[in-house]
Amino acid sequence: MQFCRYEKKGHVAYVTITRPEVFNALHAHANRELSEVFDDFAADDDAWVAVLTGEGDRAFSAGNDLKYTAEMSRLKPEERPDLSMGKGGFGGITSRYDLFKPLVARVNGYALGGGLELALACDLIIAAEHAELGLPEPKRGLIAGAMGVHRLPRQIPLKTAMGFMLTGRHIKAARAYELGLVNEVVPLADLDAAVDAWVQDILRCAPLSVRATKEAALQGLTMTLPQAGEARYEWEMKRRRSEDAVEGPRAFAEKREPNWTGR
Repeated sequence: MQFCRYEKKGHVAYVTITRPEVFNALHAHANRELSEVFDDFAADDDAWVAVLTGEGDRAFSAGNDLKYTAEMSRLKPEERPDLSMGKGGFGGITSRYDLFKPLVARVNGYALGGGLELALACDLIIAAEHAELGLPEPKRGLIAGAMGVHRLPRQIPLKTAMGFMLTGRHIKAARAYELGLVNEVVPLADLDAAVDAWVQDILRCAPLSVRATKEAALQGLTMTLPQAGEARYEWEMKRRRSEDAVEGPRAFAEKREPNWTGR
């Protein structure tokens, strides 16, 4: 890995963007690398949760590397390198709609533009007190095209989202928490402990139950309530046939902690 660090500890995958010199902004090469990382995470049955963050304490990610983009625009088309992002989209996750393992964003500083889009694509956002979030693309003649213009209005009230998107204003971490965009805000020194507490609570749950829950919740958002209730969900079918579906009630009856296998 040249632009990120990918580590697995137990059932947790830790993905760290390692471009602090540009506030962990991403160019095409970094996007493709992250797409490969999340391909691996998705395929690994023993990886149950992923934590995404940026190196250092200044930025989670400042989004697209605009300086690199500007440099590439000056080159003749035949001189430009491959600028494709990979099937996962920006950061390997913004266009990945079939990953139902939980993703936790550890927001350790600025999460702007594509950086916020990465966080929006995660299921939980745990932020340091000094973090700032926002979609300032219109200030650069752009839009938040990595699904930010669609995800933010689905995650906070519409008028509030439009206010931030049409002005490019930053959202302070405390305000993001008030809006329900962020799950928890803590001092930077406590960020790792807070993230770990959320991760450990997820790991106490049956992994197939977690995936079935995420799948049903997200896919059900585009359906009417009766349709969502009647729909068939792939991970729920797997959960029903799993060993863990037997282990959970048995462990409860025997007054012991369950031994989840994910099978």
